[in-house]
Amino acid sequence: MRVSIFVTCLVDQFFPNVGVSMVQVLRSLGVQVEVPRRQTCCGQPLFNTGYRSEARTVAARFLDVFQDCDYIVAPSGSCTAMVRNYYPELFAHDEAQLRRVQALGGKLYEFSEFLVRVLGREDVGARFPSKVTYHDACHLLRELGIREEPRRLLARVGGLEFVESDNANLCCGFGGTFSVKFPEISAHMVEDKIAGILRSGAEVVIANDSSCLMQIAGALRRRNLPVRTMHLAEVLACR
Repeated sequence: MRVSIFVTCLVDQFFPNVGVSMVQVLRSLGVQVEVPRRQTCCGQPLFNTGYRSEARTVAARFLDVFQDCDYIVAPSGSCTAMVRNYYPELFAHDEAQLRRVQALGGKLYEFSEFLVRVLGREDVGARFPSKVTYHDACHLLRELGIREEPRRLLARVGGLEFVESDNANLCCGFGGTFSVKFPEISAHMVEDKIAGILRSGAEVVIANDSSCLMQIAGALRRRNLPVRTMHLAEVLACR
């Protein structure tokens, strides 16, 4: 099986260990991993800000880069949702491109989704002796319907104690450009999220989107709280 990694902008620029961890986990399961060097962005920031023409240009490059791949795996629910759910809107009046979108959409998976639904693996041999909770990223949960897969993977990690936060599905307030346009609202939302994490008593909060982790980690640091943030791939790569 050949899998091409869509690295995503935040992982490439700020969280490279997430990409490395994802590759390590996939290779440990016997998957042949490729990282296309010509890849850039999926176009979501442009799309969400209203620059549809520019987003279409970036999306077309994504299609060019990944069109011949067997499988595409991304460490992000939001980027995966962008391609699956919004590329059809971007190319609604371009039949040729729309056919490419439809073909590619069936090969693109979020990381936890790929492990559980495609590879059929929940135990990847990870060990992480810590008390952890999990944050449901909005796009992953609401647009892709992925809730149980990350939890099933965490349940099979050796030494890990999982505690459910009472507001696990509450938005962290990042929302891409939302946090830039409405910083006061975003700050209040992440404070609500932090309160739930603290009530859980967890030492580590885990999520599948680096954007959410960046938002939550920033709030934790500003309050000098000892709770760590980690991407699911980083946990699954621990041995």
